[in-house]
Amino acid sequence: ISSFFPLRYIAIKVEIIILLLTFFFLRNTGIHLVPVSICSPFSPPPGPSLSQIEMSWESMTFNFSIIYPSNGLIELLLVEYAQSVTRVPIESCEQYGTCGECLSSGDPHCGWCVLNNIGAWLAQRLFALWWWTSATASRCLNLTEYVPDLSAGITCSFGNLTEVEGRVDGNQILCTSPAAKDVPIIPTDQDWSGVELRLNSKETGQMLISTEVKFYNCSVHQLCLSCVTSSFRCHWCKYRNLCTHDPSSCSFQEGRVNASEDCPQLVRSEEILIPAGEVKPITLKARNLPQPQSGQRGYECVLHIQGVSHRVTALRFNSSSRLHCQKNVYLYEGMRISELPVDFSVVWNGNFIIDNPENIKVHLYKCGAQRDSCGVCLKAERKFQCGWCSMEGRCTLRQHCPMSNPYTSRWLHLASTNVKCTNPRITEVTPVAGPPEGGTRVTIRGVNLGLSFSDMVNNVQVAGIQCTPQENGYIIAEHRIVCICPDSYIECVFFVSISCLFPTHILFLFLQMPSVKGLSPSRGPESGGTKVTIMGENLGAGSSVSVLFGNQTCEFYERTMTEIVCYSAPSLTGVGPVQISVSVDRAQVQDSLTFEYIDDPTVQRIEPEWSIASGHTPLVVTGTNLDVIQEPRIRIKYGGRESVNVCKVLNITTMSCLAPSLTAEYRPGLDSVKHADEFGFIFNNVQALLVYNNTNLMYYPNPYFEPLSTNGMLEQKPGSPIILKGKNLVPSASGGVKLNYTVLIGETPCSVTVSESQLLCEPPNLTGQYKIMVGGLHVSPGSVNILSDSLLTLPAIVSIAAGGGLLLIIVILVLIAYKRKSRENDLTLKRLQMQMDNLESRVALECKEAFAELQTDINELTSDLDRAGIPYLDYRTYAMRVLFPGIEDHPVLRELEVSGNGQLCVEKALKLFAQLINNKVFLLTFIRTLEMQRSFSMRDRGNVASLIMTALQGRLEYATDVLKHLLSDLIDKNLESKNHPKLLLRRTESVAEKMLTNWFAFLLHKFLKECAGEPLFMLYCAIKQQMEKGPIDAITGEARYSLSEDKLIRQQIDYKTLILNCVNPENENSPEIPVKVLNCDTITQVKEKILDAVYKNMPYSQRPKAVDMDLEWRQGRLARVVLQDEDITTKIENDWKRLNTLMHYQVSDRCVVALVPKQTSSYNIPPTTSISRTSISRYDSTFRYTGSPDSLRSRAPMITPDLESGVKVWHLVKNHEHGDQKEGDRGSKMVSEIYLTRLLATKGTLQKFVDDLFETLFSTVHRGSALPLAIKYMFDFLDEQADKHSIHDTDVRHTWKSNCLPLRFWVNVIKNPQFVFDIHKSSITDACLSVVAQTFMDSCSTSEHRLGKDSPSNKLLYAKDIPNYKNWVERYYADISRLPAISDQDMNAYLAEQARLHSNEFNMLSALNEIYSYISKYSEEVRRNIKTSCQP
Repeated sequence: ISSFFPLRYIAIKVEIIILLLTFFFLRNTGIHLVPVSICSPFSPPPGPSLSQIEMSWESMTFNFSIIYPSNGLIELLLVEYAQSVTRVPIESCEQYGTCGECLSSGDPHCGWCVLNNIGAWLAQRLFALWWWTSATASRCLNLTEYVPDLSAGITCSFGNLTEVEGRVDGNQILCTSPAAKDVPIIPTDQDWSGVELRLNSKETGQMLISTEVKFYNCSVHQLCLSCVTSSFRCHWCKYRNLCTHDPSSCSFQEGRVNASEDCPQLVRSEEILIPAGEVKPITLKARNLPQPQSGQRGYECVLHIQGVSHRVTALRFNSSSRLHCQKNVYLYEGMRISELPVDFSVVWNGNFIIDNPENIKVHLYKCGAQRDSCGVCLKAERKFQCGWCSMEGRCTLRQHCPMSNPYTSRWLHLASTNVKCTNPRITEVTPVAGPPEGGTRVTIRGVNLGLSFSDMVNNVQVAGIQCTPQENGYIIAEHRIVCICPDSYIECVFFVSISCLFPTHILFLFLQMPSVKGLSPSRGPESGGTKVTIMGENLGAGSSVSVLFGNQTCEFYERTMTEIVCYSAPSLTGVGPVQISVSVDRAQVQDSLTFEYIDDPTVQRIEPEWSIASGHTPLVVTGTNLDVIQEPRIRIKYGGRESVNVCKVLNITTMSCLAPSLTAEYRPGLDSVKHADEFGFIFNNVQALLVYNNTNLMYYPNPYFEPLSTNGMLEQKPGSPIILKGKNLVPSASGGVKLNYTVLIGETPCSVTVSESQLLCEPPNLTGQYKIMVGGLHVSPGSVNILSDSLLTLPAIVSIAAGGGLLLIIVILVLIAYKRKSRENDLTLKRLQMQMDNLESRVALECKEAFAELQTDINELTSDLDRAGIPYLDYRTYAMRVLFPGIEDHPVLRELEVSGNGQLCVEKALKLFAQLINNKVFLLTFIRTLEMQRSFSMRDRGNVASLIMTALQGRLEYATDVLKHLLSDLIDKNLESKNHPKLLLRRTESVAEKMLTNWFAFLLHKFLKECAGEPLFMLYCAIKQQMEKGPIDAITGEARYSLSEDKLIRQQIDYKTLILNCVNPENENSPEIPVKVLNCDTITQVKEKILDAVYKNMPYSQRPKAVDMDLEWRQGRLARVVLQDEDITTKIENDWKRLNTLMHYQVSDRCVVALVPKQTSSYNIPPTTSISRTSISRYDSTFRYTGSPDSLRSRAPMITPDLESGVKVWHLVKNHEHGDQKEGDRGSKMVSEIYLTRLLATKGTLQKFVDDLFETLFSTVHRGSALPLAIKYMFDFLDEQADKHSIHDTDVRHTWKSNCLPLRFWVNVIKNPQFVFDIHKSSITDACLSVVAQTFMDSCSTSEHRLGKDSPSNKLLYAKDIPNYKNWVERYYADISRLPAISDQDMNAYLAEQARLHSNEFNMLSALNEIYSYISKYSEEVRRNIKTSCQP
């Protein structure tokens, strides 16, 4: 090596160290240079210059040039070899972002410049060595090392909170922490909050080093163990139940706790078992229990049973190591839970909780739950001490089983010797028949079939011969025994018997030897797949069957006693006959049946070799052995989609097929000739023809037709041909085969002539829809209207003449009437004055009555309403009525049922599908794909949303996350489409909106039961009782008292209140029950009021129905009259038949009536004759009025004509539009608007109940219940979305919240209280609740409603109340916004708890199966969108 550095620049020492000049790899075309680093501590020449190094190695010479720029720093090398020059940088230090990355790189040219906080080249380092750390150093600067010279100053930054001056004190830097007001808020789920402390140089402004400073708060710990095990120096004050950092704040020295072993805590002992309904104490082990001081309350045990807390006084023993909870009775609902672990805690001084580190629980149990037989009862764990009470036939504790005598107990327990269950019973045996040779695997089910498998050994017999039990088939909990039948050559009927306890038996048949007679078909293709039916006798016997074609198993499909169906396997020996053998269990069927395998079918040609994109054009297939194919089909594959169509075999060499469609629907790009990616046939199991390449089948574009006219209607003269323009009407295919067009006008065909671009139709002279059908294409380009030849037809001329004559007659009559009226003006004026005086007096009387009702009815209603109990529906029924209204037996309530033998496969597949549903990307893509489909209806959207929520009931936190994403997408879409923001969430047009409704339904159920349910139920009861105080028309649903104008009886109905003494249906010897009714009530209405009075504390679904009961009027001991809505005494006038009422039967006050089960006879004979139950009415089989107004929702009366006579039924008012009852003929009916004052009277009566409901719903804290977390969480989310989109309009935010909660959930609950309670809602109650719901919606609106005389009556009714309600709503929303925000962690914990409580309400597999139906329907679209979403 020779150096050409100028020697005059080498002052003291020259060192040229070539550190890395290695690893040259010789390749075919040259040398690859590995990075070369040179460190040179000498001084370079002034100004830019060049130094060279020459190196020789073997026969190669390299020249290295070192470039010195003007700043004197070496920057790069030039390497020259083989007439090429390469620039090689010396270093690249700026790529390292941290000190650790820089030093770990090992680059000798790079080091970390602390002052500038950057990686730098060694030659560029600053001369202040304290600020330099080279790659040869072992570590970076940290806070424990010696502090360098900081004379320029330093600052301390605590995150983004504050920045203070730093003071250097020797080898320490002192920083003052932020003031208390600047300390960050500590999250609720931890006891500290971290802030980054950065030391910044005043000289460079760069950060030198950073660390984390933690601010902690001990007081967040509520329990001793969490306090003393904290990472910080926290102390527990035992007597103050307080965690603090200052131990001196504890009241007593002995009350300070610093170690976990000194904390008051419960200690695990034996398992705590408490029988439900038994009076039992609870004894616990504990340690370090504090002695309550003066003024402090003692100990209590708290059990949380099914959402309800139970407090029991507890005693602390002086040793502080034992605690005794006093005797108490604990109950839980339901007989489906045999053991219920209950959360348990011990508190003192009211709310001071003792630590429970072992999570000790109390286990409540019921012996009788899920143990309805002796065998299952005795198999219960011994710790429960359950036994079978044979005297009462139930599983119970010993003390609850009565003794037959003082010395004998009928209580069986496993601890007893020789215990056996009595009364074993066989309920089912499968199969019920078997061959005499035996080997049949018999499954026996029953009750009390032994307590262990040893009881069955040698005790199961078939026909007196031992049947060998199988231990793996014996299941005590399911009462099942499986045994293998022995052979029996006696061909007759025997019994299966079990004699382990007391003999029991059931019928079993040993049939004659199974036999076969023939099979069909007798031949099939060599590749198999032929569906073969073997005929014979006794083929359905036994537990298993085997069919062999030679040595190949015929795949079993099904069998009966006379047939076995199976699919032939491929032949291993080629074509030719094979022997068929059939065996049933151990019985080998002897016969000489043969099946012939023939050559597989072949296809030789297809004509024509073209079709159109929509397919369904005929193709003729020619080949060999085509007649052996049972279900031939033709297939193509194009663009990843397979399409299949049917074929029909004509003979052995010919079959006709319909071409498959190329695509499911038209797509751009299909306007040219296409070839299928794959083409073939599905012939049983013949694989060779699945892909058939010996054809050139082409697909031409579908014919396209232009519309008949711009408006879709073509005006056509009679006889004129219809010419329809288009393209691709005649494919340019060879062979002379053309498309077969069918053109219909309405349902009438017309003759067609087709050219390349036109279709000419010679239509019949008919008007109708124009339809074109060709292949699988169905097109309707418009409608055809045939015009008349003349401008005026004869009917038109006659009509004009008749109209002119009628007009002339009318003019003459008007003139005559005017003349007569002018003469009678004075008389008319006097008559009108008299009528007005009469009207004024009637109006005054009506208003006076309304005022009296308004003042008196409130107190009467409040006192009459029974608050003994609210019939809440269980959670499952409530959820189903909200999610799937109108569907009583939904699949999600049942176990998944799969026909055939595919149950396990389907369940396994659905569990895999569940994993997809639990993938957020897939689920969001699936929902968005469905919503993009035109065929995805509004009903489907609601159904999918409900199915998803039921499937995710056990993962509500995940469902909430998906809901938030969907709502965010919906908001973005709403704003991007430039719709008014207030329209968001107004209608259920997306899956997200229905999911939001269901989400609130799940999470507000507890709030409904504990808070909102009571005022809603009181409002329903008040409406129902107020409506029933006056007449209600049983046909129209109109009532005297109503909030709805449409359901108000607008005429005077005379009625009288009666009190009937009803015999108690449960016990006729008990006192009679007084019931208030009206003498104008129909018999069905009377029955319903009696049922309400008798069963007032019973849920509606558990009561007898009025239609199933008869009403008896008892007059003395023997005289009994059955009252009916219709009988032989029913009055009929002018084709109007009036329903019978109490007034019709002349039932008086205090009469005795009774409800009895309905008899076969329905009608009475006249009361003047002898009393009889025999029906002589001819209407008995043709008309049955149920009296339930739920189905009578129309505003006009429902006219129900008799099928024979055509009469119409009415009750209080007739059809107002009927010709025989005009306005002037309505006797006592006045101007209808007079009766609107009754709306005010009813409104005033119900005002208190409406106010109570609205006040509950619009209050953040009411009746001791806090605001549900779901409401606060969702409102905050909407505010976040508004902030994200810069929406600061308070009206828009107000409207979003109103549409989110009141409109989507509360209005639905108010209108449908039957979703929450087990009640019956009549049509008049429904109408009144609709008015209340409309008022609720108006109260949440921000727009001002201008009212006038034409405004709807329901808006006028509450016009003065709505402004006050709006103030409540605004205050409610403001209070919610001021509440502390709910963290995602707290919300997730709440959602997880809710999911746990109701995780088993719905069958997840059934819900997934329903969801999968939509996957199947839109599989291609979902797959395509998933691929798109997964692309980078």
